[in-house]
Amino acid sequence: MIALPEFAGKKVAVFGLGKSGNGAIRALSAGGAEVFAWDDDESARNQSVKEKYPRVKLEEPEKWPWEKIKILMLSPGVPLHFPKPHRVVSLAKGAGAEILCDIELLYHANPESKFIGVTGTNGKSTTTGLIHHIITSAGIEAEIGGNIGISVLDLKELPPNGIYVIEVSSYQLDLLHKTRFNVAVLLNVTPDHIDRHGDMKGYVNSKKRIFHNQRASDRAIIGIDDENCREIFSDLREKNGTKIITISNKTEAKGGVSACGDFIYDDTAKRVKKIEIGPLPNLIGEHNRQNIAAAFAVCRSLGIGAEKIINAVKSFPGLEHRTQTIAEIRGVKFINDSKATNAEAAEKAILCFENIFWIAGGLPKEGGIKPLAPLFPRIKHAFLIGSAQAEFAETLQGKVQFTKCGDLQTAVEFAAKAAFIDGKKNPVVLLSPACASFDQFKNFEERGKRFVELVNKLKKKVGG
Repeated sequence: MIALPEFAGKKVAVFGLGKSGNGAIRALSAGGAEVFAWDDDESARNQSVKEKYPRVKLEEPEKWPWEKIKILMLSPGVPLHFPKPHRVVSLAKGAGAEILCDIELLYHANPESKFIGVTGTNGKSTTTGLIHHIITSAGIEAEIGGNIGISVLDLKELPPNGIYVIEVSSYQLDLLHKTRFNVAVLLNVTPDHIDRHGDMKGYVNSKKRIFHNQRASDRAIIGIDDENCREIFSDLREKNGTKIITISNKTEAKGGVSACGDFIYDDTAKRVKKIEIGPLPNLIGEHNRQNIAAAFAVCRSLGIGAEKIINAVKSFPGLEHRTQTIAEIRGVKFINDSKATNAEAAEKAILCFENIFWIAGGLPKEGGIKPLAPLFPRIKHAFLIGSAQAEFAETLQGKVQFTKCGDLQTAVEFAAKAAFIDGKKNPVVLLSPACASFDQFKNFEERGKRFVELVNKLKKKVGG
């Protein structure tokens, strides 16, 4: 765990008692700070760490001594700008307090360590995990955290040559001011979280912040497979002195790294190197080729040899909730892709399979599943859950057979029965919701774990 002794005896505010908030409380308390904390959610307050840290004052922000508070550690889920600033943001701004997130505190405590930041609309968790796996496989000390689900302040303190590999969301990027990423990765930018950024321009500008504070000795790695990233690349090339490496899984990334089919094309040196990677069962789908290209570019920039990188890519076990194979029951594969919280992410999983019994739904995002219409022929039957089921049913009407199931348990039962009797080749029950989880679950992890639990129960009941 990180300690923050520079805040000893100082009054610091923490709002939001999820993973990042509680991590900040632990680190600040360990450093001797006097912490004022709150969460609007009573259940979060009841699960707080106040009992372990008596210096923590759990009280509403209106009661905090703002005249003495210089820093507000804001959890990323709390609105900073849109749809309107949370009241605690207004209080902090009125008091002249700096508003930041746990990543900024980690950087403040460890400026001599190396920082790798990974962001993008889709693929950032897999890429972050893959980079960490390659680095540690090469014998380099590294820690992984951030938006991937681990508070960075709960990580181990690293020596100056250690590397923090951090997944960074757009919400977290809005709360970074001085953090400098020695290697910054932007995979892709497509519409998402518009409600929190006002419009697409606001979302793009948040993603661009990952390159702020970089120096000439740093590396900016950016995908060029979507229009938004190509525009950011052009802007960076004109204004930033940092070395830029482009990545792609669709075209040759001149001067960069491409991953197409079973090969990586490395054009970062004097001549293009073509390196075979072969089939990768834990990194299926074309979308993962972009993740591989990014991880390869990052690790080559750290001086890790190409052969070591490829061997580590082949041994990567994959991540939970990302096209994760849970079981094969009576010839039917059950795939957990709970991380697919929007249509674009679900598209990646659907493209990996042909005969799909699709479990979709939850709290819908703007646009719903209409962008997935070209892939509907791959879907044999859709099993709809959550708040989105009426909207999704309307989109699917006359194009894909569907059943409104309401909840995940019912959907798994119905999808399994339909897949077992289908009789066609390679049936797949795919949980790829194309929705947020918050209508029925705390987060996508809880949704995915529930799916795994239901599939394992099914396997015990009917046998493999």
